[in-house]
Amino acid sequence: MIRKLLSVAAVGLSALALTGETRAQNYPTRAITIIVPFAAGGPTDIIARVIAAQMSTSLGQQVVIENVAGAAGTTGMLRAARATPDGYTLLVGGMSTMSFSPTLYPNLPVSSMTGLDPVGIVASAPIVLVVGKDVPAKTVKEFADYVKANSDKVVNGHAGVGSSSHLACSLLNSRMGAKPQVVPYRGTGPAMNDLVGGQIQYMCDQTTSVMGQVQGGGAKALAVLASTRSAALPNVPTIAEAGFPGTEMEIWNAVFAPKGTPPEIIKTLNAAVVKGIQDPTARARFADLGAEAPGADRQSPEALAKILAADVDKWGKVINEAGIKPIN
Repeated sequence: MIRKLLSVAAVGLSALALTGETRAQNYPTRAITIIVPFAAGGPTDIIARVIAAQMSTSLGQQVVIENVAGAAGTTGMLRAARATPDGYTLLVGGMSTMSFSPTLYPNLPVSSMTGLDPVGIVASAPIVLVVGKDVPAKTVKEFADYVKANSDKVVNGHAGVGSSSHLACSLLNSRMGAKPQVVPYRGTGPAMNDLVGGQIQYMCDQTTSVMGQVQGGGAKALAVLASTRSAALPNVPTIAEAGFPGTEMEIWNAVFAPKGTPPEIIKTLNAAVVKGIQDPTARARFADLGAEAPGADRQSPEALAKILAADVDKWGKVINEAGIKPIN
């Protein structure tokens, strides 16, 4: 009797496994939702919409965007992590949320490292050191001297405590030996408005956010915080070329799926992402934003997992050493 029951159970488990395999092989059969953990109109949202359109064509199903903003992106991240791991709810997560949140929010029920499966990087962009048009410095070394000599008057603005613009300039300030006044804003837009207006003297933010003002003459780019020059700003030196190596920050946006998503579905999604970022229309849109599609060595889920782990470690140390705490 026991042997018969075990045999029936084994058949049942095999049937369930086959059903799961069949679903993965037939995937997708309906619309897919991509959660963007920020409001519409920002860099992550724009990049997500570009790849959603490409994935929709490749997968043969509608791919829709759902904006779930709040708590520095962690609200949307948690929504995605709690979704059924069947490939129909995904996340386009930005580097700041995915890399900073494990240190800034250690009490979250799940983290970017434990609650999500990597699918693939969509696009990346370097952070740029931008200064007001009236700041006299023409190089980063001149600027460092300027800040140190005028620390009581120079103001460094950023997009909010724990944001990429906050951490990038915190690290740069430390390397420059500068101690400016630091003012947090409710996002890059208000900070950039005050930079152009002369209320603050500098900020660090990604090319996707500063290109318009740099190209329009409202701000000056002194360096890109990257290991190579940006195609969008080819005449702007890297931070290492400017004399301050070790202060690089690359902002990436990538697709993630809830933990436990079948490998076959991850493979299908990754193929759709890779195909999408190779499309000339997508690459042209990224270029307009000052972003770039990843190279072949950075396109796999495994590559994304390594990049995420390295960034969590690197920026976790910066956060802890600087004593940065999120504002409740």
